[in-house]
Amino acid sequence: MRPNSRFADVQPFDIDQVAAAAGADPDVLRMENLDTDVPPPPAAVQATRASLAEGTGNSWLPFTGLPQLCEAVSADLRVRTGVHYDPLRQIVITSGGTSAVMPVLLSTTEPGDSVVLTDPTYAGLLQRVRLAGARPALVPLRVIDGYWRLDRQALTEVTAAAALLLMSPSMPSGVVFDEQDWAAVAATCERTGAYLVHDAAMERIVYDGHPRINPCRVDGLAERTIVIGSMSKEYRMIGWRIGWVAGPADIMTRIRMAAIYNTTVASGFHQLGAAAALTDPAGAGVDQAVAEYQARHDKVIRQLAGLPVVRAAGGWSCLVDAERLGLTAQDLSARLLDKGRVAATPMTAWGEAVASRYVRLVYSAEPVERLSELRARFAAALG
Repeated sequence: MRPNSRFADVQPFDIDQVAAAAGADPDVLRMENLDTDVPPPPAAVQATRASLAEGTGNSWLPFTGLPQLCEAVSADLRVRTGVHYDPLRQIVITSGGTSAVMPVLLSTTEPGDSVVLTDPTYAGLLQRVRLAGARPALVPLRVIDGYWRLDRQALTEVTAAAALLLMSPSMPSGVVFDEQDWAAVAATCERTGAYLVHDAAMERIVYDGHPRINPCRVDGLAERTIVIGSMSKEYRMIGWRIGWVAGPADIMTRIRMAAIYNTTVASGFHQLGAAAALTDPAGAGVDQAVAEYQARHDKVIRQLAGLPVVRAAGGWSCLVDAERLGLTAQDLSARLLDKGRVAATPMTAWGEAVASRYVRLVYSAEPVERLSELRARFAAALG
């Protein structure tokens, strides 16, 4: 096999390996994956079923998304960002949010360009930067007063970048950026001429009154920001595989072309379901889902009181410091599964020096009652 430099530093997720090791054992707490048992919006289910029955979504066209979904995304983004995105020119529908990342990277970077991410960050972002031929430049998150915080000083030391690829709230840490964080991001974009690529998949899953700030509302960022959205997390529509990209019209010309040749089009049936969720007058159950995720998060934190677990300000996972327990992340993950019957993923592919010492606990697919067993299971694993 010929060598290929794009794959030289690409690492596997490890989620699939942990899932395979857990098998179908019903006793295992499934905290390795990002599935959820919180049901999707009834409006989405009904619209998808109707589309299947009527055959209204069985088409390759339009390549960049059904007009009714593009219009629904535009209206939703107007509320979130304060920006009007032309549904036909500035929005592209993709097969899930992460499928939008590669077209955006191909459109904003040249091979060898630097892309700024946090450490830790979502492996689906970090590894795609490498596959695109760009170079990750990792800015660390630090634990301050019990929460993850952006190292703004490290961000000021970035001298060159084609893009900053950021999430808030972010997987896997649950960090939420405040106004000063976004101001530092804006200054870095101005200094380097970089785009901000904002993965907004979890934007409304925020806890405890932490700030919910869309970067497009921060001075200097709206004209530089490319927004990647998804139905998977806030709307619990993981299996629909519907995402989108929105941004300035000039760069969207490239992104539209890259998206067309990347996946052609997302499922028409599912696009109609997504449009129904986005336009649901009842709000599609987002607030209720966020309350459920916070209850689960708080249960995890109480169960692991006294252990080195870091609270999340949002999202649906939190991290445990394996090194402070005298273990590597891989060792803690193995012990949790073998002795505690907890499936949890080591963060070896999710960053570098910071991420590699942590194990992720996802609470989106386990009800509060089952999470009440977590302390005893950790004790078994560590004993």
